[in-house]
Amino acid sequence: MSASRSLIVLGFVLPMLLATAACESGGEVRPWTPQDHDNNVRGNAGQVSGSAAPGHEDDTLVAVTWRQNCARCHGMTGRGDGPEGRMLRTPDLTRAAFQTRATDAEIVKVIKKGRNKMPAFETLPDNVVKGLVKHVRRLAR
Repeated sequence: MSASRSLIVLGFVLPMLLATAACESGGEVRPWTPQDHDNNVRGNAGQVSGSAAPGHEDDTLVAVTWRQNCARCHGMTGRGDGPEGRMLRTPDLTRAAFQTRATDAEIVKVIKKGRNKMPAFETLPDNVVKGLVKHVRRLAR
């Protein structure tokens, strides 16, 4: 089993094992909170310890969002060559015609509201949407 697959399995199995152990031992299981996940949070609200430089969290969120939601159709490079891209006739976001025609506000609107066969992603945080717009602009280079 590969290391990444092991981590995925561990990520699903470990919480179940811990919950089962707590139930069998008569321990109380409390609801999950964000603080349970963010185990590096210090006493001051919002301060996180670790090696990530400020602002890199948004970059990571944008990259993960692109990979999970956009690349299926647009492909990793934005050329519309994702696994579902050809079937859906996904536009090539790297073309000069697209880059010059679409304004940033129009790209934000399409991300938030969807268009044609593209679903709406209205629950994405504004910082991620802005990061996706920057990502689309960088694809042309």
